[in-house]
Amino acid sequence: MRLWPRSLLSRLVVIVLVGLLLANALTLSLLLYERISTARSVMLGNLEYDVATSVAILDRLPASERPAWLARIDRGNYRYLLSAGESGRYPTSWRSKDTARSLEQALGSQYALKINAISGSQEHLQAHLRLHDGAPLTIDITPRPTPIARWLPAVLAAQLLLLLICCWLAVRLAVKPLTRFTRALDALTPSPEPPPVMEESGPTEVQHAVRAFNAMQARIAHHLNSRAQILAAISHDLQTPITRMRLRSEMAADEALRDKLLADLDEMSRLVREGIAYARTQDAPPLTPQRLALHPFIDSLVCDYVDVGKPVTLLRCPPDITLHIDVQALRRILTNLLDNALKFAGKAEIDIVLTPDTQLAIHVLDNGPGIPDEALAAVLEPFYRLETSRNRGTGGTGLGLAIAQQLVSQLGGQLHLSNRPEGGLDVCVLLPR
Repeated sequence: MRLWPRSLLSRLVVIVLVGLLLANALTLSLLLYERISTARSVMLGNLEYDVATSVAILDRLPASERPAWLARIDRGNYRYLLSAGESGRYPTSWRSKDTARSLEQALGSQYALKINAISGSQEHLQAHLRLHDGAPLTIDITPRPTPIARWLPAVLAAQLLLLLICCWLAVRLAVKPLTRFTRALDALTPSPEPPPVMEESGPTEVQHAVRAFNAMQARIAHHLNSRAQILAAISHDLQTPITRMRLRSEMAADEALRDKLLADLDEMSRLVREGIAYARTQDAPPLTPQRLALHPFIDSLVCDYVDVGKPVTLLRCPPDITLHIDVQALRRILTNLLDNALKFAGKAEIDIVLTPDTQLAIHVLDNGPGIPDEALAAVLEPFYRLETSRNRGTGGTGLGLAIAQQLVSQLGGQLHLSNRPEGGLDVCVLLPR
């Protein structure tokens, strides 16, 4: 069992609170020690004066009048007995020893004083002496601890509660900017859109970190914009020379050479089109969400593939699911994923379920060769291809998954790749509802 908390807020609260409690406990201990010492000195001084006075009064009274005076000179924790009392050993506790020393200082110079402890459930001692006429006198004393005010425990409990509240508020104010900064880091996604600027508030160190984070976001957005613009410009400019090359190739006399040149030009054309499509997704106009009934939409998409002889199957789709989403973006995502599965596996399946956190999970499944685990993240990068299974012969440009990933991100969702235990690839699109 881990007693040390995991969050920074809880750890700082514990450290500050324990430190303050130790400091307050030390201060309180010193104050109580000083107060108890002072109170004991006062109480013992009063005891010396009162006992000396009372014994002097009894010593001067006739023996017949002494019993009548006992009730007048008795006190709350000690009384006088006109008898020899009980015998015992000299007291050993520090409180009884202090009392015994005070009695010796008050009476020891005038009387032969003997002090002994009386056994029992609480501290109890007796001082024995004889008056000048030889009559025995016993002072029966029950030492009491220094009294503490009844309200003191309540004040200490209130002080502890106040310390806890102040520690929590102080640490929370200190950690709050850092928590906001962490959330912004978690929400950071590569996007060419101007990123939201974090407010530079909080301690100086946090302000410096926020300023650096805002600058980093701006640099990432500028880099992505520049890359998309370069890709779009190159892809667009390549279309004209490709068209001229196609016309010249069609005029070639050698039929075999002509077919090879046209095949290469077709591949270049597909690469250019995919590059332009990817650049458009990077710098896409604002999405236009529409109300979409999911089941009819998926069923229509599957039927389109089946009508042209492509084996696409819908396994599950919850009924009555309605989304507020850009329909064209969703269609492009699913088309890219289905085409990818058909290209490398020959068939594709769609399985749609609701996750426990009420997200919509669209699984595009195939039974193809799959992707090595170490390359699952890399295949989402533009122009990345697995040459062993996805080469130019298959027509892959390395942009299908990258485009799907970019569109899913714009829809506020996530795209995950995983290999199925029975073989093949599982592409999961998580969309908010």
